[in-house]
Order: sequence, then C-alpha cells, then structure tokens
Amino acid sequence: MCCKRCAEGVEKDLLLLDGVTGASADFARGLIFVETTLPDEALITCVEEAGFEVKKVRSRRGIFC
Repeated sequence: MCCKRCAEGVEKDLLLLDGVTGASADFARGLIFVETTLPDEALITCVEEAGFEVKKVRSRRGIFC
C-alpha cells in the first residue's frame, strides 16, 4: 500500500465481501487485519484484485480492535 487512501480502499473492498465483519488496514506497517469466516483464498483474491500483493497470511484469534 503506497498511501493511506490505498489502505482505506482495500478496507472498503474487504468489507463488501459477505463473511467479513471487520477490516482495518495499517498503512504505516503494511498490514491488514480482517475479522471473517471466509477462507484465506477469498481474502487474498480480493486484495490482489485491488492491485496489491499478499506476502503472508497469519491467523490470529482474539478480539478485533
């Protein structure tokens, strides 16, 4: 993500997916946190279609902030 506006665009794209209940992009760290029931492949496809490369997916359980 090259700017804050790009990060916000990816957030919005992810939030449009059925099964995503939360998305928060951290532009400064180059991370996107997603609360979802979807498989990783669906999220990766969405991010790639927005024009970005997914380098790593890591599952984390806990409270979404």
